[in-house]
Amino acid sequence: MSDRFTIGLKVRGLGLALAVVRDLRDVRPPVTAEELEQFETDVLAGFVLARASAGLADGTIRGDVGHLEQMRSWFGRPLWEMEPPDADAYFGKVLRASPSGTRLGRSQALTTYFLFLELRHKVEIHRITGRVIECPIDEMNRPRGSKDVALRIPPSGPDVKTLFAVWGGELATCRQFAPTARNYTASKLMSQVGLRVSEACKLDLADIKWDLGRFGKLHVRHGKGARGSGPRERMVPLIDGADRTAT
Repeated sequence: MSDRFTIGLKVRGLGLALAVVRDLRDVRPPVTAEELEQFETDVLAGFVLARASAGLADGTIRGDVGHLEQMRSWFGRPLWEMEPPDADAYFGKVLRASPSGTRLGRSQALTTYFLFLELRHKVEIHRITGRVIECPIDEMNRPRGSKDVALRIPPSGPDVKTLFAVWGGELATCRQFAPTARNYTASKLMSQVGLRVSEACKLDLADIKWDLGRFGKLHVRHGKGARGSGPRERMVPLIDGADRTAT
């Protein structure tokens, strides 16, 4: 009997009887290597678009795609063909000596990609290849993200004051005043209001809003986002003497 027909149940009065019914799903003919390659490209493009729709930053998406491309290059076949033994070999041998952050990021990218395949292309991949999508990362081979935490003891208040006192005293005798004064001001602002290095590097004079609040506020235009959402803006009060530093 053709694959397009299945055995179903047909109601007759109060009883049930077997009947041959036609499968209404499309049956695809065998695809060529070129068609399979194009389909794989389209799937990856759809993955990128879906992650962008979820609000992830471009850098986060590029990182995930980079992880997937490196695994695809090693595997030599579409990633949906990867099985747990393949993941064991990749993470247990190829990435054995890699930093734990690299191994964890790559496994998370692969897990997210397989979740996308299961939600969007499970039926189509089965029709084309006959394979059932199953993530090769499971509880047995999932890389662990725990690592030893280095203990960092921040300098004391008097030490910080001494640092900036000596540094400020060198401004009058330094060979290049402009970059030295810039570095001094940025570092002192970071210590006073808790700016990140990347945030301080992207500040401009127009970001100082003296008309806001009692001491004025700093407009941080490129603040750190959360969960790949991209830069977030915020207003930071110029407290703890930061208003004098900014002048």
